[in-house]
Amino acid sequence: MPRPFHIIFSVVAALLGVLVVGLPAAPPQETGANAVKKKQIVSTQKPAAALISKQDPAKLTPRVLDQITPDNAFILISLSKQRAWLMLQNEIAVDSPVSTGKKARQTPPGKFKITQKNKDHRSNLYGSFVDKKGRTVRSGVSSRIDSAPSGTRFVGSPMLYFQRLTNDGIGLHVGVLPGYPASHGCIRLPEEIARIFFEKTKLGTRVEIVN
Repeated sequence: MPRPFHIIFSVVAALLGVLVVGLPAAPPQETGANAVKKKQIVSTQKPAAALISKQDPAKLTPRVLDQITPDNAFILISLSKQRAWLMLQNEIAVDSPVSTGKKARQTPPGKFKITQKNKDHRSNLYGSFVDKKGRTVRSGVSSRIDSAPSGTRFVGSPMLYFQRLTNDGIGLHVGVLPGYPASHGCIRLPEEIARIFFEKTKLGTRVEIVN
């Protein structure tokens, strides 16, 4: 008769065999070109903020710009390219980056005319609540939605060299250009370019916005 420890050993060995057979097989390790390619893809992935490309700087063509007057200028804006051009017929006097309306309030495409010009304009919709000493209590507020805290008043955001295109407040003015559409519908320009656009146009100047 087999000894007891032999019986125990046989049972344990049999159980271990069942456990080993039941374990899932380890995934095969990729080698060669596929493995290298996958490692390269992982290593080159970047955070979303790093994928936002910087816009090309503004470009001026002095020869054409010298010929531009408020009587012959017109402005062309591309929403997809995030660029604006001050034009003399088919020639470009100024090629500038812009930032147009974000998804919540997009800049409308179409044909417009400048209906108001105000170098020191302030928004009557967006701005800050400030106290009696002029200190900002809340910024980034809407005069239509937000309620002013007690003892504060609404002060509109500066919109230098503002040129109105629509009755609901959309126009061209100085603003921050982060490299993508970020405004409340207006067309933001670098300050020096906004000044040139302001000086080289007049009430009634044609502005065309295309997709």
